[in-house]
Amino acid sequence: MALDKHQTPMLDQLEDGPWPSFISGIKRLRDEHGDERINALTNDLLGQLEHSYETRKGYWKGGTVSVYGYGGGIIPRFSEVGKAFPKSKEFHTLRVQPPAGNHYSTAMLRQLADSWEKHGSGLVTFHGQTGNIMFIGADTNATQHFFDEINDYGWDLGGAGPCVRTAMSCVGAARCEMSCTNELKAHRALVNNFVDDVHRPALPYKFKFKVSGCANDCQNAIERSDFAVLGTWRDDMKVDQNEVKAYVQAKGRQYIVDNVITRCPTQALSLNDDDTLEVNNRDCVRCMHCLNVMPKALHPGDDKGVTILIGGKRTLKIGDLMGTVIVPFRKLETEEDYEEMVEMGENIIDFWAENGLEHERCGEMIERIGLANFLDGIGIEPEPNMLSHPRQSSYVRMDGWDEAAEQWFERQAEKAAG
Repeated sequence: MALDKHQTPMLDQLEDGPWPSFISGIKRLRDEHGDERINALTNDLLGQLEHSYETRKGYWKGGTVSVYGYGGGIIPRFSEVGKAFPKSKEFHTLRVQPPAGNHYSTAMLRQLADSWEKHGSGLVTFHGQTGNIMFIGADTNATQHFFDEINDYGWDLGGAGPCVRTAMSCVGAARCEMSCTNELKAHRALVNNFVDDVHRPALPYKFKFKVSGCANDCQNAIERSDFAVLGTWRDDMKVDQNEVKAYVQAKGRQYIVDNVITRCPTQALSLNDDDTLEVNNRDCVRCMHCLNVMPKALHPGDDKGVTILIGGKRTLKIGDLMGTVIVPFRKLETEEDYEEMVEMGENIIDFWAENGLEHERCGEMIERIGLANFLDGIGIEPEPNMLSHPRQSSYVRMDGWDEAAEQWFERQAEKAAG
């Protein structure tokens, strides 16, 4: 039967210009897909979207949709103009957790796509800011059938609502020479431990884990996650002076001075007269700029581990927050190391669940109660390396400074003796 296509003059304008348009993708499903159900579904979706543009109003409303045994993972969308556009009156989104590091095979992708075209609209997003694969457009009945099918061959729903959200990790050592830790193992250790907290929302608000293998932070963990794990190193940066000279010869001294030496935020680099590079490693803050510009010449050191930061978030009750360093450096090599990291995550979530206000992120709670109370609550002793600029930090107080310093040196001596 011929499809009565909705006229979409306003949406058609979004296809003008040099950039790909999501409207073109939806139209391909409407016009070219072999399933008449998907043709009709996407046609009504385009009709409702055109209606929204005409009236300057959104017509999706929420509700409650779930699969058996789960309290989250699905974003319900019911249309307020379902009578006019009946085929898309229910258009729910399913969040599905990606593999660690977003490593897929083409067979995995085809299998997911086949299942989604059987039960949903065919519209997929890889990946939302949440890190999930977003399967957009299924009715209430189809959500259970789609989940059952993909769950049978190994996929699981992600987080939605006041829960532990889907974790993310960078591609790591599989493709990146700057990797300083096993990102994929850290990701899996955290996800596997908190899977119940992902599926059954019971927290004040969302809690995100993100793992980046170096300070380039390709996952935006510092800004976008409550628990950020960043790979780093604590010995000297490795320098291949022959490669430095090759860079100078190829680019010229002025280029190296302008784009490497003067760009160092702590002035830790200097170019010698013989075209070798001198690095003041005590001042290096691991910003990664020089390593990115000269990856053949500069490389992370050998004593690698992770830095853990807590409390990053986008604007909510208060403005954006960057993560606060809680663990300046920790080795992440043995099973015990991973267990300690997971246990730290458990302690932080438990403390936040007990002390956080409704709809309050972990970083906002820290701002409200103070960093000292937070550290005391999770059982971590303060140390100077948590602060890069103590005199500029509002957390630092000078009363009792000498006594606190003596206690810190005593703790360091006890660790060394132990």
